[in-house]
Amino acid sequence: MRKIGIIGLGHVGAAVAYTLVTKGIADELVLIDQNEAVVLAEKLDLEDTQAGLATHTHIITQDYWQLRDADIVIMAAGDISIFSDGKNNRQAELRITSQIAEETAPKIMASGFNGILLDITNPCDVVTTYLQRLTGLPQQQVFGTGTLLDTMRMQRTLANELHVSLQDIQGYNLGEHGESQFTAWSTITVATRPIAEVLAQRNTDFTALEKAIRTRAWQIISGKGFTSYGIAAAAVTVVQAIFSDAHVTLPISSWNSEHQLYIGQPTLIGRTGTLRVVDVALTEQEQQKFNHSATYIQQNLDSLVANLPR
Repeated sequence: MRKIGIIGLGHVGAAVAYTLVTKGIADELVLIDQNEAVVLAEKLDLEDTQAGLATHTHIITQDYWQLRDADIVIMAAGDISIFSDGKNNRQAELRITSQIAEETAPKIMASGFNGILLDITNPCDVVTTYLQRLTGLPQQQVFGTGTLLDTMRMQRTLANELHVSLQDIQGYNLGEHGESQFTAWSTITVATRPIAEVLAQRNTDFTALEKAIRTRAWQIISGKGFTSYGIAAAAVTVVQAIFSDAHVTLPISSWNSEHQLYIGQPTLIGRTGTLRVVDVALTEQEQQKFNHSATYIQQNLDSLVANLPR
């Protein structure tokens, strides 16, 4: 029995639920949100969706106790309206999402939950680190989607630029899921050829290309007010890797022992969670960017802790 809980049924949580149901990935789905009407509406809509499917997902709502035997709980709560002032900064959500984490973590753990906690709430790396502290779950059972979505955006941007298949683009975006992320160009290949070799023939501006990758999310947000399908696809990719015990390497937000926090890095994933961080040979400049990103995450963690009520 594959059982998944989703906390937060906004645009992202709903997209995750829809994808899980239509792909037949979950046998049971527990939906939880502070808005009772939204949860009921999503349940009814998802039940109607199944009429045309060859699979069935039993949907349960508003019951934290049902998380006790869940394989995975996905934290998808947030408030995208925080971006309505035009400030393109995921950290703006921290005040709200950290409070949500503080409220929900005890309820999750009170159920007896001992599965995998997957965070897609922003700022992803900070909230994931905070959730692990709040729940006390083993570090390998708590992780976030991290720079998986950013890597997917990199693949799409480069595929468009080079007129090749997405599957031909291999490599990673690393660091924070936010403005300090970076494209690790030394890891990227196009049909096994190093990206530097491919782009050298085209006189491509690496800086401009990396900016296009990093700001792709804001193009989406400026047009429709939020992102949803991409992050849902990233979350479901991780879920599938867990259920299939895939032992696949994905750039998720996992525990980094050197920096003592969660950050986007290549990580081997299996049925029990994260198995190990996969070392990649970064250039000196890329390592500096990674360390800078870790410092930025730590600064936000420090700010969060400093503002906690005494």
